[in-house]
Amino acid sequence: MTWYFTEDPAVFRAAAGPLLAAEPARNTTVLTLMDRAVRLGWWADPDGRVTGTVAVAPPCVPLLGAVTVAAARALASVLPYGPGEAPTEVRGETGPVEAFADAFAGATGRSWAPGVRLRLFRLGTLVPPDPEPVGRARVAGPEDVPLATGWAREFARDIGDDPDARDLTGPVTERVTEGRLLLWEDPGGHPVSMAAVSRTLEGQACVHLVYTPPAERGRGYAAGVTTAVTRTALATGTEQVLLFTDLANPTSNGLYRRLGYRPVTDHLSAVFTAP
Repeated sequence: MTWYFTEDPAVFRAAAGPLLAAEPARNTTVLTLMDRAVRLGWWADPDGRVTGTVAVAPPCVPLLGAVTVAAARALASVLPYGPGEAPTEVRGETGPVEAFADAFAGATGRSWAPGVRLRLFRLGTLVPPDPEPVGRARVAGPEDVPLATGWAREFARDIGDDPDARDLTGPVTERVTEGRLLLWEDPGGHPVSMAAVSRTLEGQACVHLVYTPPAERGRGYAAGVTTAVTRTALATGTEQVLLFTDLANPTSNGLYRRLGYRPVTDHLSAVFTAP
């Protein structure tokens, strides 16, 4: 059993395509990052069958796809990276992440601590909120980019990420340009919540950037805009609609269950300290 690596998405897709197609939900982060990853990898059994994937986000953050604990443990010793590029964290399903973190820490003298714990949900049957919140959803336009970028920064801060770690204007603009970011407006026409959806890859898309400013929470706006963006994904023929929630946030976990989303697997980020 062996890990193979490439920087070419076409080579990766040719090798790992059957697994990506068979397990699109468990490989959603790999699929989303595939064209922007600094490195892609696949784990092959002795018969050549691919049973694991990884995408390395810049500068050097492994994102584990569907992968076994044994493969994740082996990855810690063979993942290629240059001087000064050692992983600062690893993300993926909880068991494989813990296996990678333990093996990497043991080999490098580092320690690691658990970061954000997430739960991956997949839509069963959409159940719109009843009663529906007041207002309406609309597709965000170019004039909404500054507002949505500001909210994206607040969203990043809420989930424990550093909003200054990367430019968010570009990704927000991309979603707006492609019609994948929706706003919920109150009856006065003021934006009060937002949600976006990824591009559809291998029949699946992921709802993200669900954010409501603190002053507007508790009015059902997040339920309204999540329902709307879910419908947008379904209308394009998406077979599986996914989303991640912070396990420390019982409000959002309860909301998505009420809307018809069902748990798939739990995820963890493991953060490494300096040696």
